[in-house]
This record gives sequence, C-alpha cells and structure tokens, in this order.
Amino acid sequence: MRRVRYEVNGGPEVLFCEEAELPRPAGGELLVRAEAIGVTLPTVRKVRESGEPMPLGGEVAGTVEALGAGVTGFAVGDRVTGLCFADAYAEVAVVPAAMASRVPDGASAVEAVALVRSGLVARGAYEAARPEPGESVLVTAAASAVGGLALQYAKAGGAGRVVAAVGDQAKADFVRGLGADEVVVYGDADWAGPYDIVLDGVGGDLLSPAVRALAPGGRLVAYGSGGGTVEAYELLVRGASVIGFQMRSVALGQPAVYAAWSREVWELWDAGTLRASVHEEVPLAEAARAHALIEERRNLGKVVLVP
Repeated sequence: MRRVRYEVNGGPEVLFCEEAELPRPAGGELLVRAEAIGVTLPTVRKVRESGEPMPLGGEVAGTVEALGAGVTGFAVGDRVTGLCFADAYAEVAVVPAAMASRVPDGASAVEAVALVRSGLVARGAYEAARPEPGESVLVTAAASAVGGLALQYAKAGGAGRVVAAVGDQAKADFVRGLGADEVVVYGDADWAGPYDIVLDGVGGDLLSPAVRALAPGGRLVAYGSGGGTVEAYELLVRGASVIGFQMRSVALGQPAVYAAWSREVWELWDAGTLRASVHEEVPLAEAARAHALIEERRNLGKVVLVP
C-alpha cells in the first residue's frame, strides 16, 4: 500500500510517499480501507515542530476490511469513520473501535471526514462552555472545519449573537454563509466584544486578546493545539474562566457520550442543521500541497486527502 510519512522536521516539502506493508489490527482495532483522510492543523504543526518524526495521525473514513480481537458492534464491509493515531495518511489504516462510528447511507466518505470528528470537537467545545440561550459567542479559526461547525452549533443552540474571528477579511463571506452574524479580523484593535463565550481553536499569541474579549463571567474554551499563556489577572478582573477541551478524553473515558454525540452529528446533518465544508480533495501523493494549504491558512473548511 501507499503511505505518506516524513523523516525530518520541516515544512510540507519533507513529506514523501512510499510503499509499505499492510498493517494488522490489534485487539480492539479495525482495519479500514481509506477513502478519505482529514488533514488537521495539529498534524501540520507536528511535522514542522515535533522534536522527532512521529507517525501521522488523523481522521479516516472508509470500509472495514478486518476486525481485531474482541471487537463488537462492527462487521467487515461496514462504512466507518474514526480517528487513527498512527499512519492515517495511507491507503489502509488501523482505527481503534472506540474512536469509530458508522457512516450512514447517503453520506460520502469525504463528507464523513469533514463532518464527524470536527463536528464532535465543535459540539463538545460549545457544551464545555455551559451555554445559556441568548448569550454572545465568538469563534476563532472560524473558517476552519471545526470553527465553521462551531458557528453552526452556536446558532442552532440558541446563541443571541455569533461572531466569527478570521485571519483575513477575504474569508468574511464564507463564514457569514455558515451563520456568523458579524466578522472580525485578528489584527483589529477591537474584537467587537465583550462575549459570554469564546471558542478558541488558535491559541498562541491570539489567546490573550481572546481572554480580553470575554465579558464578566465569560468562559473561554481552548480546544486547539496552539498553546499560549493566560494572565491570571485578566481572569480575575472579569470573573472569567478558561476551560480546556479534548475530544479524545471523551471518546476513551465516556464512550456512551461519544456514541450519542456521533449519532447527533448525523441527525443534525440529515436535518440540514449542520453542513460540512470541504475546501479541496487532494490526492494522497500530494499530501505536501494539502499541508501547505493549511499552514498558509488558505483553506475554507476541510482539506481532505483521497487515496
């Protein structure tokens, strides 16, 4: 099978495609013939910044070809999507059954990769903020796959005002099309706050202005991999809080919740409440170009690799 990996840290140019042996599923795992693979900012950052080369993980959607020992609830031939922690950029991948869910009839593998994992993160991050009807919400990285779905969740959840924060005014029409009432750009001196809730998928240097945009009693949910430092005084004077959210902890620690959320994502998709946005489908062998799209923040929605 074909697989993409890297041997030294760097930009997209360090990725290369090679022939590799087919993996075998261990206990509790599914062997999936990949039809679509999601590319995420954390993986892009890993290639450039990790201390040593690591297997490329990511979202995978395709057809189950084999089951590991002890797997129940899935069968060979099932269409599934899930998170692969190692060698996701491949024609065949191993997915933990605990991180997998079925893809319904009528949905493509590309839609599944663009919708499920990003939708689960968006849904979980919004719930972690303990939203109340009518509250104002700011979403950073609003043109990303997770950010765009977070906008839609906030609108569907009864938020009174939903504002999208993006890096470029050229993305304004796109995020308005996803339900944003207003748009702000990171470089603006005023982010048009204050906000009851900030959903932050960027971190880093943007974390401080995001905290300053909080209203008294406001909550910022950090779900991205960008890190950053929060000044305790900024929280103190606002009576605000910062909450961390990670989808993996829900999937492994609360499997019933994870399964219920997965079903809900597809129900909202079927009802037309959630819409997955795909920027481009990129051939697996051109993974470097996919990483460049995300690293340069040019994508509007999900970038998907297709074997």
